[in-house]
Amino acid sequence: MKLFKKNQIIIYVIVLMLMTAGYLNYTTNTEKQNTVETSMQMEASDDMQLADIGDATLVNSNDVTTESENNTMNSTDNTTNTSTNNSMTNETTNTTNNEIAMQNETAETSSSNYNDYFVKSKLERDTMYSQMIETYEKVLNSTNSLETQRQSATQEIQKINDTKNSIMICENLIRTKGFENNIIFVNGDSVSIIIGVAEIKPEEIAQIQNIISREMKAEIENIHIATK
Repeated sequence: MKLFKKNQIIIYVIVLMLMTAGYLNYTTNTEKQNTVETSMQMEASDDMQLADIGDATLVNSNDVTTESENNTMNSTDNTTNTSTNNSMTNETTNTTNNEIAMQNETAETSSSNYNDYFVKSKLERDTMYSQMIETYEKVLNSTNSLETQRQSATQEIQKINDTKNSIMICENLIRTKGFENNIIFVNGDSVSIIIGVAEIKPEEIAQIQNIISREMKAEIENIHIATK
């Protein structure tokens, strides 16, 4: 009887140990499986995160690259447009400057030719008077000249000098009236004056006539005024 009880106790102990071992084995397998699943889930999650990060970086990289390319293209276009605009502006400016220069040159040439007329005309007139005086002086210095010829030559020389002085005075006075370019020609009793203007007013004509009449002792009807 005691032996049976002892055997029964041993059996109970063995069963209990088997049950404990089975439970522990089950628990261990479950934990391993959970650990493996958890690990797999974490790895999958990490892969997804890495994939997401990689995609995001790639997309951003493309965006940045595209934006950079667009900025480069826009910068190139702007540079090209600016260069083209600057080139066109420079060409327009150069053309305008050339046109202005040509106009100024034409105006200067016209003005120069205009002024040259008065300068040249006065030079020719004074040269004529100088030649006349020289001719009369030859008469005075010639041993073959008669006394009457010498007297006449002396009078003509004096008359020419008086005319030259009167002309100089009149031209200077007329210049003070605002007519910078003017020239006077005398032919006997007739006095002609050319004024460098497009038109002249009646009151200005009267002023010029008074100057010439007073300084050159000329009659009003013998004074002829023209414009150039």
